[in-house]
Amino acid sequence: MAFTFAALCYIIALILTAFLIFFAIYHIIAFDELKTDYKNPIDQCNSLNPLVLPEYGIHMFYYVLFVLSGQLLTIILNTPLLVYHIHRYMNRPVMSGPGLYDPTSIMNADQLSKAQREGWIKLAFYLLSFFYYLYSMIYVLVSSE
Repeated sequence: MAFTFAALCYIIALILTAFLIFFAIYHIIAFDELKTDYKNPIDQCNSLNPLVLPEYGIHMFYYVLFVLSGQLLTIILNTPLLVYHIHRYMNRPVMSGPGLYDPTSIMNADQLSKAQREGWIKLAFYLLSFFYYLYSMIYVLVSSE
């Protein structure tokens, strides 16, 4: 059992994916609060927008680590979400600061349901990724010589 750079990448990805799972859960809860009128859109967008760039940065960071370690299947599995993140941020509404959510349009039913569906899909992706990284880490540690 040898400790390799690929194993280190999977360990880092496991830890960072745990943070991304919490971000996705917070995202889902925040939009559920908007849907049920527990919070106003301005406060909710002010709390969600600062989390967008860290989420994208974390995902980009461990994607680059996997590129450097040459984990081809993991790169292929993460590429669609990375492309979606780039596309989503490039087509965001015009705002004064960083972020994706505009308080004036977030309460539209289609925008709200789209954001909530996006949160659930990201949660599912990050959960599946977490278990895939765990399996891959163990596989890399056991099979490397």
